[in-house]
Amino acid sequence: MASASERNYNARVTIDSIYPTVATDDFARRYSQRGGNLMWLLGAGASAAAGIPTAWDMIWEFKQQLYVSQRRVSPKHVADLANPAVRRELQTFIDGIGSLPALGSPAEYAALFESAYPSEADRRTYIASKISGAKPSYGHVALATLMKGVRCRLVWTTNFDPLVADGCAKVYGGTGQLTTVAIETGSLGRDAIDEGRWPVEVKLHGDFRSRRLKNTGDELREQDAKLRALLIDSCSRWGLVVAGYSGRDESVMDTLEAALERDGCFPAGLFWLHRGEDTPLPRVQQLLAAAASKEIDGGLVPIENFDETLRDLVRLVVDLDTTVLDEIASERRVWSPAPHPTGNRGYPVVRLNALELTGTPTVCRRVVCDAGGVKDVKSAIEASGLPVIGTRSKAGVLAFGADADVRAVLSAYEIKSFDLHPIEARRLRYDSHERGLLREALTQALIREHRMTAVRRRSADLLAPASAEDEKWTPLKKLIGSLGGRVPKQLELRWQEGLGIRLDWADERLWLLLEPRTVFEGLTEANRAAATDFARERTVRRYNPALNALLEFWSTLFASPQRDLPALGITAGVDAAFRLGDVTAFSGRARP
Repeated sequence: MASASERNYNARVTIDSIYPTVATDDFARRYSQRGGNLMWLLGAGASAAAGIPTAWDMIWEFKQQLYVSQRRVSPKHVADLANPAVRRELQTFIDGIGSLPALGSPAEYAALFESAYPSEADRRTYIASKISGAKPSYGHVALATLMKGVRCRLVWTTNFDPLVADGCAKVYGGTGQLTTVAIETGSLGRDAIDEGRWPVEVKLHGDFRSRRLKNTGDELREQDAKLRALLIDSCSRWGLVVAGYSGRDESVMDTLEAALERDGCFPAGLFWLHRGEDTPLPRVQQLLAAAASKEIDGGLVPIENFDETLRDLVRLVVDLDTTVLDEIASERRVWSPAPHPTGNRGYPVVRLNALELTGTPTVCRRVVCDAGGVKDVKSAIEASGLPVIGTRSKAGVLAFGADADVRAVLSAYEIKSFDLHPIEARRLRYDSHERGLLREALTQALIREHRMTAVRRRSADLLAPASAEDEKWTPLKKLIGSLGGRVPKQLELRWQEGLGIRLDWADERLWLLLEPRTVFEGLTEANRAAATDFARERTVRRYNPALNALLEFWSTLFASPQRDLPALGITAGVDAAFRLGDVTAFSGRARP
């Protein structure tokens, strides 16, 4: 049985250590000077661009399969794993089992895999199906290019896929140059490394074709001792770059921690590449903090993805033969903006649920102070009751609001610096703190302008009319009828016609995504299933004409191409002002 502390893993973990960070461009410059002295450790995230699901993707698939098989329901009921409501339903079911680790626990992947497929043969078949037909991405070919240029000699991987070997086959014209070491050939690894038969790839979990597929909790803890010792020894000779690896299984993390205990370890540095704004797992943070305490160069490197990072490295490394990479670049599909439809030719286009943000804030207030994290900042804002929008990033507290109000909100923390922070476009390409701040500010601007209410969710903010009697909602009533009421047989549960909104980046610009949906008040775990069924029944017959009409209503309502929409309406300090285009995104086949 999972303990109570394990089931509350995400909520209760605290980290006392502080780990350094290294900017992506800084890492690229360092690598250009010492690449030959840095090993790589690749996890599942490095294979995502090749179409292979990450461990996180498979975790939700395991939950889905357990739910469908044990509840005996149609797979269609929980088919959309990107839907937050579906994930909540699956997680509630998994929590009810009681014997599986908590959401986000490092042991979650292995435990779910073993629970879904107890047989080793079935696990082998599952992995084989996931990697079948996968082709190396730009990053794998770039890594092989670095190998050929002697800027990468040794790669360790926890992956079962053959993508490193396939990348080498493209660059070298065959796989003969690459020495691949799996569990059954563990002794070959030390010989190849000692004799310098580069390049070398070591599969820490065994190749997927191996007799022993090491991918369950017990098996991971029994990691092959020879390969583990070899990794520890290698960490005393070279530095390490970790990419696409979360640090979930104990055996690899135990090995890295053991390597760190040796004097003179990671002589060329320890760099952990990390996507997104979420903090890495606690053991990763502790490892990087311990490395910093030993004055080992490196730290956490925030990146966009594996492919783009390798592109940055190749760009700075001189004397590389990039012939194969250039061929890949020439074969890449080029997506161009669709021309605006003109006249009445009526050629087929697909209307998308995205409205372009034609104007966004370029700066916000930055406050360097002792506020501990996002939760501290949000709590301080809520307690103050002042009109301030803010978040916490590594750069400091980022906020919109009157200067006096921002200072008042943070008065409990020692303010060391109070200046402006640029909101760069590159920081809006992914779920950064800046993009999250803009989403919160845009939501505030829309509810302020259109007299709406908002329920903030992690995946999307839910907006609904503050008063259904307001005349501005008459066109919406004509489209769908009633705008709200009580759910039958659930008197405590009220519903409203509303809209889910979130931000996304595409075609080198920021978009507001619009999703007409039912918004509930009084939602609990007990009535969540009834709410899901009610929402499905309300929207199941909304075919293309009805959805098009709804998108037309919301996009027309929100459009403000010539006028700013301020979030706070203040005259002093830093406000967030937006402009929204009046044409939704669309896609169509290009014509000569």
